[in-house]
Amino acid sequence: MTDPSFIIVAIDGGAASGKSSTSRALSEKFNLLHVDTGSFYRTMTAELLRAGLANNDCAGIATVSQEIDFDTKLDGRRAQMKINGRVVPDSEIRTAEVNANVSHFAAVPELRDALLAYQRGQVDVARSHGFRGLIMEGRDIGSVIFPDADFRFFLHADPIERARRRAAEGQTDSITERDRLDRTRKTAPLASPDGATDIDSTFLNLEQVVDLLSEKLRDRLPPTT
Repeated sequence: MTDPSFIIVAIDGGAASGKSSTSRALSEKFNLLHVDTGSFYRTMTAELLRAGLANNDCAGIATVSQEIDFDTKLDGRRAQMKINGRVVPDSEIRTAEVNANVSHFAAVPELRDALLAYQRGQVDVARSHGFRGLIMEGRDIGSVIFPDADFRFFLHADPIERARRRAAEGQTDSITERDRLDRTRKTAPLASPDGATDIDSTFLNLEQVVDLLSEKLRDRLPPTT
């Protein structure tokens, strides 16, 4: 944020708003480390469920979270969370059980506190591996994790369109219920951060959304492709 040659991009939004596809495309275009914090919370949800914890057991969640050794493995331009030396595969973090519980676990302040420093630490990962910046997606990136990011975007779309996209991905969780949980949690609720650029992707394809955001980024960082 003080180095003009390194940028931090925050992309927030609800489920199926286009965060992941857009972030991956911009990561490739500008050589940015892509961090999907949703996968971090899914990984932790899977781990906490394996430990036999309920999603309202704040004390247990705090204890287990504090005992975990967090690290990062790179998969191309994608950052993968390692917990106690292990990357939990996508097949384990995108189950119906994780889908049903992730928003509940993510609402627990103790878990959010446990992941705060780790998420911010991805800047050091990006710098140490020669990336030209960091692009992080989630629900509180521009408001809590990086409120002073060089670029902050909030993606949204009509709930019906988002439900269609979710079904096309093979996901069965309810968009409206995820939104309700994310927007009403006491800690870091989902909301467009003050000063962020809002993008309605309802009637836009991926290329159009990427072009809109790229125009903003090009002033600071010419694309690599």
